[in-house]
Amino acid sequence: MEPILRVENIHKSFGEKIVHRGVSFDLFSGEILGLFGGSGTGKSVILRSIIGLETPDRGSIWFEGKDLTRLNERALFPVRLKISYVFQNGALFDSLTVQENLAFPLENHTELKPKEIEIKVNQMLAQVDLTGANNLLPSELSGGMQKRAGLARALISDPKVILFDEPTAGLDPVNTARLVENIKRLKKKGLTGIFVTHDIPAAFEVCDRISILNQGRIAITGTPEELKKSTDPLVISFTQGAHVK
Repeated sequence: MEPILRVENIHKSFGEKIVHRGVSFDLFSGEILGLFGGSGTGKSVILRSIIGLETPDRGSIWFEGKDLTRLNERALFPVRLKISYVFQNGALFDSLTVQENLAFPLENHTELKPKEIEIKVNQMLAQVDLTGANNLLPSELSGGMQKRAGLARALISDPKVILFDEPTAGLDPVNTARLVENIKRLKKKGLTGIFVTHDIPAAFEVCDRISILNQGRIAITGTPEELKKSTDPLVISFTQGAHVK
């Protein structure tokens, strides 16, 4: 099976700090791939490179027959409609209501009529347990609600790939469980994504495969069950004390 997204031999440095020394992996349609790694290993840099917010020094990122690293800002625009980014803090527009935040990409990038947009916004809010939150401002939402609203906005234009950047960071256990359940429910509908996280239990619940970044490369890739049984010291350093089921 051909991957929907291929990251191939990515190198990236910031000044003298080398972050990536040849990162390669494939993402297949219908799977969620987890990315583990210590702080500073460049997990978020990979996501940002995929949508063109960072440019690798070397290497390729292939999507729909195009090397995304070679595209200019204008050519990346349609790509960002197909590869959506869920930011750590939800990244909602502060001055817009939840309804307006979710409607924004549909108003600007589709031919949908206002009534059709309203229906789609309500459907999406229902999927993330935010029914009735339409007229609230981001400042009126809890942290968990902001993250779920951000997820809804990322999904509303029906992207082919979702990039999750620490989606459970800063959430209490109740809101973490709710967000994880939302993602699992969407996954049953065919969601494809990359799940960058330090939250090992959450990743083991939602991911089909997990890759561990170490010393600038993908050191290990396996299913959650394979990693749980692994005796590799690197794997154990991540899973130890994580209360995995």
